[in-house]
Amino acid sequence: MLKIEHLIKSYDERKAVDDLSLEIKPGEIFGFIGHNGAGKTTTIKSVVGLLPIQSGEIYIDGISIKKDPMACKKIMAYIPDNPDLYDFLSGIKYLNFIADIYGIDSTVREEKIRKYADIFEITDDLASPISSYSHGMKQKLAIISAFIHDPKLIVLDEPFVGLDPKASHRLKEMMRSHCDKGGAIFFSTHVLEVAEKLCDHIAIIKNGKLIKVGTIEEVTQDASLEEVFLELEGEKDAVAVSKN
Repeated sequence: MLKIEHLIKSYDERKAVDDLSLEIKPGEIFGFIGHNGAGKTTTIKSVVGLLPIQSGEIYIDGISIKKDPMACKKIMAYIPDNPDLYDFLSGIKYLNFIADIYGIDSTVREEKIRKYADIFEITDDLASPISSYSHGMKQKLAIISAFIHDPKLIVLDEPFVGLDPKASHRLKEMMRSHCDKGGAIFFSTHVLEVAEKLCDHIAIIKNGKLIKVGTIEEVTQDASLEEVFLELEGEKDAVAVSKN
């Protein structure tokens, strides 16, 4: 579903992403973990076509994001860490605007908007302008906009920030349901407990380099994900966990 091959992205001679290769298959929730500045957001923005690829290649369902970005964007959705929505629109107008972009039938969109708005308990707020929404409500609206067109790949950058525990739980359920139907999720998070319980595979990145990738069991062995992450962060060369 998502294949990253030898991705390199530099800023002023500093490599933010250094020869990164990953593959996320249909049905997988894939967690992307690293400290602030490790290269997670740069990678994600390259995947969704917001940053040009200097070197390497990225494929979405077999389509090159470099050669055909429009085709790739039609089959994926992206939620940034701080959703920048159109504050002058009401919630319902924003969702209809997104539905128009993806050509969603009016009956289908109404059903999906109602379904997801009820899940996140913001149905009564959809008529209000987005400018009146809290950060958490804007996050919920962005999540709904990502799910309503049933994309094959959903890319999320710190999706749980700003969500209350109930909304976080419901988002996890939606993510798993999406992948059970054959979709794929690629998301970054600092909440290691969530990644450990939710993800099928995880990758840990440090200073732009991939230092660990695999299933939760392969990465953690007999330790917790937090212990593995902290140990990797503390090693100078950080290429493997000492317990392996």
